[in-house]
Amino acid sequence: MKILTYIGGRANYSSIKSVMKALNNDDYFDLITVLGCSAVLEKFGDVSELIEKDGFKIHEKVYHLVEGDSTNVMAKTTGLGIIEASSILNRYNPDFIIIVGDRYEMMSFALTAAYMNIRIIHTMGGEVTGTIDESIRHALTKFSHIHFVATEQSRLRVIKMGEDPKYVVNTGCPRIDLVKRELRNNSMEILTKYFNGKKGVGTDIDFEAPFLLISYHPVTTEHDYNRSYMEQILNALHQFRMQALILWPNSDAGGDQIAKAIRTFREHNNKLKFSFHKNLPNKIYIHLMNTCYALVGNSSSGIREGAYIGTRVLNIGTRQNTREHSSNVINVPNSSIDILNSLKSLENIPKKSDHIYGSGNASDKIIRFLKELIELPSIQKTIQY
Repeated sequence: MKILTYIGGRANYSSIKSVMKALNNDDYFDLITVLGCSAVLEKFGDVSELIEKDGFKIHEKVYHLVEGDSTNVMAKTTGLGIIEASSILNRYNPDFIIIVGDRYEMMSFALTAAYMNIRIIHTMGGEVTGTIDESIRHALTKFSHIHFVATEQSRLRVIKMGEDPKYVVNTGCPRIDLVKRELRNNSMEILTKYFNGKKGVGTDIDFEAPFLLISYHPVTTEHDYNRSYMEQILNALHQFRMQALILWPNSDAGGDQIAKAIRTFREHNNKLKFSFHKNLPNKIYIHLMNTCYALVGNSSSGIREGAYIGTRVLNIGTRQNTREHSSNVINVPNSSIDILNSLKSLENIPKKSDHIYGSGNASDKIIRFLKELIELPSIQKTIQY
């Protein structure tokens, strides 16, 4: 069975890596790997070298990310992606293409596959969140033929959307597979070794003392407010006075506004014990989540991996505020006062693992389902009543 997977960014890769490994290690499957969008740009953390180091062959690289900080560049990126995807899918003619989650660049390959009569596998569908991602996610669900969802509520939602129940499977989130394996290692040893001489910009973090991990991305449906949102967070961090490791935003429209807020803050507060990083390997991020006092921002990693790890999470704004979450998460509006008060109350939240997004065996379930397929889903999608 020939399966093509498209990776559009570092987060895409961590979301599907465990499944790729399982496919690559099974002679039943022929895995084709295509990279595009921010996954091939150094500015956002080119993952090419990492993917090859993990043992995968990169069959194609697609350069279709239109840079800029307005919402129309996301549409242009999608359009250019369709042009590139049509040539690639025609060249390889896979049995299935795997589409991950809810990123706008995924629409390029999903639309193209649909028009070219190529069956689509979708992971992480059926979830309710916020911003444009939710619309993209549900659209991808309706283009897809097989659905590997991460929670039971998600499975029921996808079925309610008219998808065939026999092709909607709750496997858990593939990202949890990586977390489960990585946490067998000693977090403190790995972090100390990695950050020895690699401090990014700013000061070194003392991992023996409490520190905050900050990961905040643009809210595209609130595009004009992203800079002020980040400024509210930074103002709260300044008052809280705990050391912090701050990550750069992703490539969504509004990311430049967030980056400008970070740069301005850094220039005027260079004596604070803050460390700034463009990107980090996923395994390092997992160990940071395992050791930090709390994860602050609006990354889905706080909801997903954070539940399994037991990380305290301060989830800010509307980007993830309706996503299923465990008791490790506090939702708070984009206000420095609310953020500061919530930071002070986080110590009352116990670090407790919750398997709401799976137990770390999603890739095994996915491979088993695909190998046991007796009948392929029909190319023609029909609503199931």
